Amino acid sequence: MQKCSGATLLLLGVAAGVLSIASVLRYGMLESGFLPAGCGGSLAEGLDGWCAVKWLLVQSFVDQRLGWFGFVSGALAFIGRLRPLAWAGWGLGLAGLVLYNQELAAVGTLLSLLVLMRGSPQGWCGEGEPGR
Repeated sequence: MQKCSGATLLLLGVAAGVLSIASVLRYGMLESGFLPAGCGGSLAEGLDGWCAVKWLLVQSFVDQRLGWFGFVSGALAFIGRLRPLAWAGWGLGLAGLVLYNQELAAVGTLLSLLVLMRGSPQGWCGEGEPGR
């Protein structure tokens, strides 16, 4: 069995956590009808409780905002080799893949992954080690 570096395990752990949370938000709350259907839809009409949660969630889909944030974070991290920004791009991109922002989020996720894996001498779980 191959050993994984701590960085790889952290990367996979963050991915599992973000994908789980995004899936609960999409399938467990929004699409299942858990969130109320009769919300006003704007801040001017006043939002409280679960209507505020629904409004915030839907606002991340409008104009592909979540995907844009993931893409811009990943692109800036790739250009500047900024690992903290790459972590933001990784998380936002993965969430965007589940939450209706696939096109831009996919690119941001991959750019972020390139930055995050660049510093790992082992690559994925022992790759690159001769004789193993």
